[in-house]
Amino acid sequence: MKDLVERMTGWRRDLHRHPEFGFEEQRTARFVADTLRDLGLDVAEGIGGTGVVGTLQRGTSNRAIALRADMDALRITETSSAEWASTTPGTMHACGHDGHTACLLGAASILAQEGGFDGTVRFVFQPAEEWGQGAQAMIDDGLIDRFPFDEIYGLHNMPGLPVGHVQTRPGAIMSAEDIFEIELTGLGGHASRPHAGREVMTPACALVLELQTIVSRRVDPGDIAVVSVTELLTDGVRNALPGKARILGDARSFRLEVSALIEAEMRRIASGVAQGHGVEAQVTYSREFVPLLNDPELTTAFGEAATGVSTDVDANAPAITASEDFARFLAHVPGCFAFFGNGEDSAPLHNPGYDFNDASLLHGARLHVEIARQRLADRSA
Repeated sequence: MKDLVERMTGWRRDLHRHPEFGFEEQRTARFVADTLRDLGLDVAEGIGGTGVVGTLQRGTSNRAIALRADMDALRITETSSAEWASTTPGTMHACGHDGHTACLLGAASILAQEGGFDGTVRFVFQPAEEWGQGAQAMIDDGLIDRFPFDEIYGLHNMPGLPVGHVQTRPGAIMSAEDIFEIELTGLGGHASRPHAGREVMTPACALVLELQTIVSRRVDPGDIAVVSVTELLTDGVRNALPGKARILGDARSFRLEVSALIEAEMRRIASGVAQGHGVEAQVTYSREFVPLLNDPELTTAFGEAATGVSTDVDANAPAITASEDFARFLAHVPGCFAFFGNGEDSAPLHNPGYDFNDASLLHGARLHVEIARQRLADRSA
C-alpha cells in the first residue's frame, strides 16, 4: 500500500496546485480520465459538462453501485505556504475535493488490481458541487440511464474529526439550502438632507435584524432552521445616502414545510419594513440544495462496512446544516453519504488556510473499496 499512498498523495497535491471552479474542471477531468484509463477502466467524459464516469466490471452479476467524488474548487485565495499551494490566483481547493478525487482514484486502483467483488462499480467524478448544480447536470445528461446503478455512496472529509473516524446517520443528515435576495428601492440623496429622499440604509439594517425573528419566533423550536444574511450592498457613498440596497443570504432547513414558512415570513417582513419606511421591496427566493436523506438500510450497510476500515464509526451522528448536492442522486436511487476525519487540527472547510490531510487518503480509499465489496459480494457460493 505504500506505493499507492505515494501515488495518491502525488495526485492530490497536483490537483491542489491546479484548482478549477465548477464546470471549468477541464484539466482535472482530463487528469481523472487519463488516470482511470491507465488503471484499465472504461471511461466516459463530458457527462454533465465536465463530469467523468469510470466503469469497472468483475464476475457475472448484473448488480451495480456508484461511488462518487466531487472535483471543483472555490473562489477563495489560499494563504498556505505549502509547496503544493494553488497556482491559480483567487481559486483554491478549500473544501477538500482534491482529496475526495484522489481517494476515489485510489479506490479504483485497488479494485482494478485486486477485484474482490462481483458486479459493476461506477466511479462518478462530479463537477460543480459547490454551485449545487453538478449532480443535476450529470443526471440531466443521462447519467443513470447511460451508466445504470442500483445504489450510490459518497464521502466528505470533516475537519475536527480524527483521521480514521467516520460519521453518518440514517435519514436527514444535511440540510436544504435556499438562496434569497431582497432589493429595496427608494430615493437616495445628500447625506445632509435625509428628509428630502427615501433612503434605504435604515430600512435595510432594520430588515437584517427582523429576518432573525423568523427562526426565533416563527419556526417550531422542534425544527432545525437557520437564516443568515451574508451581504448588504448599496449604491451609497460616504456623503450620499443610498437609493438602492440588496440584502443577500441563505436559509437552511430539513423539511419542505419549514422552507416554505421561511419564504412566506421573509416576504411578509420585507413588505412590512419597506412599507413602514416608504420604500419598495422585491424578494427573490430560490431552492438550490435539497435535504440529503440517507437510506436507512444502506446507511446500516455502510456503517457495517466501515467498521472493517475505521477506528471509530458513529452511524447515528447529529445532522448538520451544511448542504450537499449528492442529495440530487438520492432522489433517483438509494444511497448513503458519510464523513471521514480530516484531523482534529484541520482548518475549517471554506477557510483560506484549509488543506486536505494526506494522512486520510488511504482511509477514504479503503472506505470506498469496502462498501463496494460488501454490496457486490459474490453470492453464488
